[in-house]
Amino acid sequence: MILHPAGHTRSPTLHRAAYAALGIDAVYLAFDVPPARLADAIQGARALGVRQLSISLPHKETVMPLLDAVDETARRIGAVNTVVREGEHLVGYNTDWLGAVQALERERKLSGLRAVVLGAGGAARGVVFGLLQRGAHVTVLNRTRARAAELTRELGGQAGGGLEEIGKLAFDILINTTSIGLRSDKSPVAADAIPPDSLVMDAVYEPERTRLLRDAEARGARTLSGKWMLVLQAAEQLRLWTGREAPVEAMAAAFDRAGG
Repeated sequence: MILHPAGHTRSPTLHRAAYAALGIDAVYLAFDVPPARLADAIQGARALGVRQLSISLPHKETVMPLLDAVDETARRIGAVNTVVREGEHLVGYNTDWLGAVQALERERKLSGLRAVVLGAGGAARGVVFGLLQRGAHVTVLNRTRARAAELTRELGGQAGGGLEEIGKLAFDILINTTSIGLRSDKSPVAADAIPPDSLVMDAVYEPERTRLLRDAEARGARTLSGKWMLVLQAAEQLRLWTGREAPVEAMAAAFDRAGG
């Protein structure tokens, strides 16, 4: 796994639990790779014969030109979070979108709902793509409006401006894909902007109950932590790497244990 910084991830715990449950002799490690060293890291993976890689923040977009090929869905999304060695080629895929919609669909059917996505990075791209695939109406809010406009121009939906503009919008679902709240007690939006009858999901899972989710719960909204998005996208990664169905419950239990 390649990401920066590397201290917050529970992915190694999930995948190791899956390998143990399936009897697969493999190891999953996290490597802290700053952006300036990403090309070196990919070249090193080639030289070492690494068969599988997870790609996390902030590399999901910038890794694409370093690969030999990119799956059509990942190319449409504009972000890669999974790399598979196919022969001598490194091929990029995106499982974030599937993890996001499957997690949300545990709570609500998405077709026709109004969704607001906070953020415009690699994770947001997967979420926006998935919501649109399921027939939701999507608005993207981001710290810089130009990034939101670029994302929606490429994928669909509409750009709604800065995060502070959420109070002007009516919505059924709110998904945070920014890092606001990661190992902090901050929220990307004011509590009073959250409708009581909405569903709020935070892709941040460290802590599992972020300030955003606590505020949403206090407002009477339904909440969904980043746990299931992480677990379900990891399950799809495992299927791509091994061709086998993932032991989802074992992976979810490993997530819980990692939280102490």
